[in-house]
Amino acid sequence: MHELVVIGGGAAGFYGAITAGEMGVPEVLILEKGAEVLTKVRISGGGRCNVTHHCFEPRELVENYPRGKKSLIGPFHRFQVSDTVEWFESRGVELKVEGDGRMFPVTDDSKTIIDCLTKAARETGVEWRTRCGVDSIVKTEAGYFEMVTSTGETLQAKNVLVATGGIRTKQARIPAEDFQHALDPAVPSLFTFKINDARLKDLPGVSVPNATVHAGKQVTTGPVLITHWGLSGPAILKASAWGARSLAEVDYQFELRINWSGSETEETITGIFKNERQNHGSRKVLKRSLIDGVTRRLWQSLCEAAGIADEMTWAKLTRDQEKALIGQLIEARFQVLGKSINKDEFVTCGGVLLKDVNLKTMESKATPGLYFAGEVLDIDGVTGGFNFQAAWTTGHLAGMAISGGM
Repeated sequence: MHELVVIGGGAAGFYGAITAGEMGVPEVLILEKGAEVLTKVRISGGGRCNVTHHCFEPRELVENYPRGKKSLIGPFHRFQVSDTVEWFESRGVELKVEGDGRMFPVTDDSKTIIDCLTKAARETGVEWRTRCGVDSIVKTEAGYFEMVTSTGETLQAKNVLVATGGIRTKQARIPAEDFQHALDPAVPSLFTFKINDARLKDLPGVSVPNATVHAGKQVTTGPVLITHWGLSGPAILKASAWGARSLAEVDYQFELRINWSGSETEETITGIFKNERQNHGSRKVLKRSLIDGVTRRLWQSLCEAAGIADEMTWAKLTRDQEKALIGQLIEARFQVLGKSINKDEFVTCGGVLLKDVNLKTMESKATPGLYFAGEVLDIDGVTGGFNFQAAWTTGHLAGMAISGGM
């Protein structure tokens, strides 16, 4: 009989197990259906692991969660970013803050985080098994949980923490569904936009630091990256997260509008062009970009789309050409033809309904001893370390509650 079985060997599962172990819970076992544990930790942030985000005020932090925003205020007051930073640094993992607020280990290597978590687990007596999922789970009349694993073994536990991650697969849903927990259907939350457009064709790798993106009803700002298949970058990923359900409803076929300048208007850009015409009338329009953040290559592509020839000078630029160029700069329209999962993120919205969970303890309101943590809950954040912070927080609260420390 195990005191605690954790289903899922990701960030939330490990952190919940470690917390329980450090608080004195014996016989803690993690079951991971995959070939290795902490796979998302390994690949996140391009292999650097975006541990959390440099935002220490819970009410500001929750603004980055399309699902779970209001519900997370309480949990983040109980275990917030400063607690995460302190926990890792007390175990020898120093974190650094990048310009956009993302926090990484100073080693820039996700192995640092994996080694820290696995070492902490071993030191508290936590064990784990890989290639071992759960095919069914029930609660017996005696009050303990009995589960049958994918290897055919039957295990018993007094408490179960479900941390199976996104609920796209049947096996990820089994622990919740076996106890009749309602699940908000899963759809992708962080994804890039597939676009086939001549304006982008020769520009993979070009980045604009502060664009404004209109995707359906969602308006986001931030860097936009042109890729071989379309558009990516933080502004695009944020739009995909906030619009996860509405964009799924239209099968990811919609018109995207971009202001490449960020916040410039037709009036301000007209003034910039007027100044250039007066002072450098003989200069070729394609020679250099007049807009901060818009690279020369992107500028030239937009000029071509506006019908401006290579030899055109500012003095000879027609009113219609100027208007067309302004339109390409501040309201470029693209047809999105589908989505592609961002290579560093595999996040879904959907999961166990938060109203069915005690958010102080992460315990099921219907089944005592059953806890949930991480992405299996109907919680997801935008890119930038927010999903990991939700995993650390919910895992910690569950581990504390299981130990009786809440």
